Amino acid sequence: MSSPTPVALSVRDATAADAAACAALYAPYVRGTTISFEEEAPDAAEVARRIARAQERHAWIVAEEPGAGDSGGDGPRVVAYAYAGPFSGRAAYRWSCEVSVYAELGRRRSGVGRLLYGELFARLGRRGYRSLFAGVAEPNAASAGLHAAMGFERVGTYRRVGFKHGAWRDVTWWQRALGEDGPAGEPPAEPR
Repeated sequence: MSSPTPVALSVRDATAADAAACAALYAPYVRGTTISFEEEAPDAAEVARRIARAQERHAWIVAEEPGAGDSGGDGPRVVAYAYAGPFSGRAAYRWSCEVSVYAELGRRRSGVGRLLYGELFARLGRRGYRSLFAGVAEPNAASAGLHAAMGFERVGTYRRVGFKHGAWRDVTWWQRALGEDGPAGEPPAEPR
């Protein structure tokens, strides 16, 4: 079986109008996998709140595939998204953030994760963030491969940290530096 012809994707900042598409894309991960530790798929209203919260200090972006255009078809369609949020609520962690990416199940290992992460990391760098973290529920070879390819290093594993679909699950944590450290002892500029 041949792979589908790649379609040029565009990336942009998410808005509340993308919430229903992001919720629909995420729901199969919640319901049918251990990739997400949520047990109830959030609805569009909750995803809209999450998008707004991420956009305040971090970022939430979407990848779209073009629509049929003038031939009367639908407009662009969201096929993946990535976002960042706080790594921890403690003040000293404010230069660090946690990142995630989700693509339609049929698009995993298609390059869309790399595309989105590249754009997300550029936005986070411009905002002054210095360290990125990602938690990967095990086993998930596709996500481990993506994070390694994007310059993350495996830094540790929380054993039996979540219980989903009838079993205890491990989460491996990955870390990636973003930007350059300034002079020793000098605080970096505040994230914006």
